[in-house]
Parts: sequence; structure tokens; C-alpha cells
Amino acid sequence: MIGVAVIGAGNWGKNLVRNFASIDNVELKYICDLKDDIRKRMSSLYPNAKVISNMDEALEDKDVDAVVVAVDAPLHFEVASAALQAGKHTYVEKPLTLTSEDSKKLIDLATEKKVKLMVGHLLEYHPAVNYIKDAIASGKIGKPLYLYCQRVNLGIVRKKENAWWSLAPHDISVACYLFDAEPVSVSASGQAYLQEGIEDVVFANLKFADGRMAHIHVSWLDPHKIRKITLVGNQKMIVFDDMEAAEKIRIYDKSAEVKRSVDDYAEAISLRVGDILIPKIPSIEPLREECKHFITCIINDTTPRSDGADGLRVVKVLEAGSKSLSQGGTPVEIR
Repeated sequence: MIGVAVIGAGNWGKNLVRNFASIDNVELKYICDLKDDIRKRMSSLYPNAKVISNMDEALEDKDVDAVVVAVDAPLHFEVASAALQAGKHTYVEKPLTLTSEDSKKLIDLATEKKVKLMVGHLLEYHPAVNYIKDAIASGKIGKPLYLYCQRVNLGIVRKKENAWWSLAPHDISVACYLFDAEPVSVSASGQAYLQEGIEDVVFANLKFADGRMAHIHVSWLDPHKIRKITLVGNQKMIVFDDMEAAEKIRIYDKSAEVKRSVDDYAEAISLRVGDILIPKIPSIEPLREECKHFITCIINDTTPRSDGADGLRVVKVLEAGSKSLSQGGTPVEIR
């Protein structure tokens, strides 16, 4: 049995508590939160777990093998550092930290303590995203050219972070995961309409070394709730619509090809329009798959899919995007 302590049981933390409490080979030993009302609710829902306000007790318990960090993002580094220092395998909600320097420190600490460090990049565990990943690997869509993501809604409006830091980590992690690469530059523009200095809407472009591109549109000030990713290949195109209850993936047998004439002087662009395929995607909760993956990596001593390095590259993109935002959209290189 893997003893688990969850630090932070609020808006998203409660979902992590629910999943870890129901996984085989896991004993949910501690739930830690500073708010009285949350602790009372957790005590009634999970009577076998010890509900506390100070995480030190959990970190000092030798029967706790893993710590799940679901506190506010500004506290990620502090809490994760304490968990790693205590020799605990550590899962941290996205983003890993608020600076690449702090992310590197966590990676080094995890290596020093010989424990797992994993980041909550949820969409990397979504069966639809992994279907797209397999489609790329098998050559089903040909060469991937570019993708674009929309993650917009009316609310939830954050006060401590802008839409870029709150929403974009999902799509940045997907772009890097599907392309199996880190972008070389980011340009981002946005605007703060509701609160000074906190952008409500951001449009960002990620450029990769081989010419591939990813466009990300995030907003909490929009009339539509959209969670959509479109990937364009040179043979086929895939659309993942997470708002669809059943038909989440559509594969469009469409492409454009430049053809030369026999004399090699004239060129023509040929458009091809074929069928639309709607494959069956397993109805699996991505968060549960993510939590199970963390436990499996601990048991089998394997590297998590969304490990510290994956978390670092997302933070580097977020940092570069923030710098570009402050410079009015000027492209910023990622070093």
C-alpha cells in the first residue's frame, strides 16, 4: 500500500482526494487544508483519513510515501520543496512553479532524494489526446504542421493570476506532448478588461525549431465555453472537442498538395476532401488515469509521463509568454 497525503482540498484538491481515495494500493492517510469548512467536509466524507491543518505531521509520518500538492500556485514551490526534502514522492498541480529557476530546484531536489516528481498536466492523460498522439506516431495524418487550441468561457475570474497562467498550461503541455518538442519562441498579446494588470484574454503563438506552430487562445471573458484542439497534418486533420459528450474526436480526410506539371515550371495546389471518421474514444476520467499513473510510477520505479522536466518546459513557455505580454507581443526566445 502507498500511503498518500493530500495538501490542499479546495476547488481542485477535492477531486484529487476523491481519486486517490478510490485507487487500489493507495491508503489516503492525511488530508490537509487551512480552512475549517473544508476540513469539516473532508472529515465527513473520508472518516478513515486524518484531517489536519498543518502539513508537518504528514511529512514526518514514515508511513506517508507520497504527497499531493494542490495548494494555490504561489505556494507550490514551498510546499513541494518541503515534501521532497522529507523524502516523499511528490505530485504537484499545474503549473509546477511560477519560475523556471524554482522548477529546476525541485527537479534537482527530487533527483537528490531519489523520489518521483510529477506535474498535473491533466490532458496528457486524456484518452482523446493520446489517440491523437498515436495517430501522429503511426503516420495516420501524415506530417503534423500546426495546431491551435481554444480554452474559453465566462468565468472563473482569477484574482492572483491571469488567464495565461491559469488556463494556458493545459494547452502548452498538449502542444509540447503531441509535437514531442519544446518551442523556441513565444509571442503573446492580451488585455486586462476586468482587473488592472490581470489579462482576461490572451492570444499566443508558439514556434518550434522545425517550423511547426501552435496557437493558443485562452479567456475567461467569452460568451462560449469551448475546449477544442485542432491539429492539421499534410494528409489529414484532427479535431478534439472536449465539450462533446461522446464524439470527442473527428478525423477529416482533407489535405492540400502542391503539384508540379511535367515541364516542372508550373505549379498547382490540389485540394482533397474525403470522409469524416469519428472513432470511439474510451470514456475514462483523465484525472483518475493521471493519479493511477503516479502510483504506478512509484510502485514500478518508472519516470512519470509528466515529470519535472515536462513541468519545467511548460513554465519556461509561460515565462516567455509573460515577457512577451509585457512587451506588447514581441516574440521572446526560450533558452
